[in-house]
Amino acid sequence: MTSFPIGLTPRCYALVPAAGVGSRSGADRPKQYVPLAGRALIAHTLDALSRVARVEATLVVLSPEDDQFESAVPGFVGERGWIARDGGATRADSVAAGLRALRERGAQPHDWVLVHDAARCLLRPEWVDALIDACDDDEVGGLLALPVADTLKDAVVTEGEGARVAATVDRRGKWAAQTPQMFRLGLLAPALAGPRDGITDEASAIEALGHSPRLVEASIENFKVTYPADFALAERLLRSRA
Repeated sequence: MTSFPIGLTPRCYALVPAAGVGSRSGADRPKQYVPLAGRALIAHTLDALSRVARVEATLVVLSPEDDQFESAVPGFVGERGWIARDGGATRADSVAAGLRALRERGAQPHDWVLVHDAARCLLRPEWVDALIDACDDDEVGGLLALPVADTLKDAVVTEGEGARVAATVDRRGKWAAQTPQMFRLGLLAPALAGPRDGITDEASAIEALGHSPRLVEASIENFKVTYPADFALAERLLRSRA
């Protein structure tokens, strides 16, 4: 159990689901453990969260079979670094498991949970602070996101033809969702308790309950490392910061 006192002032916890295998990355291991700029990808992510003073602790949700985390992020576990090895088959399953683990450690319904993708390893502490500032007094919560700048195309895919444009989509009012996504534990837990089909992020689960999360503009650098080319770009950006 945590030694933090229980009070009325909401606390902030970070939750990082990291039970996936990164099948689209083309890597020879789960992508969170691919080395970038001298450290495992996830180590960069957790370092950024550790430098956010208002985050009381960060919980990483791993697969029960994970045997790489401790060697990839040595010294993480402690007063502000927690792990739970009960991640599920989907992101929503892992986040729901993480919320249960936070409750077991003393988190209360009014506390904030900031769910962050392990693969967004270019996160900066000041972006997290901006999200907390924007959502601290919000009734719902919100997420980092970026207005879409590119022209969007709806595609049709046929055998032998590949992808062709079906229509141009109006990009006005369109935002690309990022993380962290910040919601109160007492709202997010029931949002993920029902059917999870179509739930691709925490905001979509909150939307399904009829709420409208706040959008907090972030940086294009806060991208999710997903495809092989993303690793090279993330490496260059991390080294340029150093």
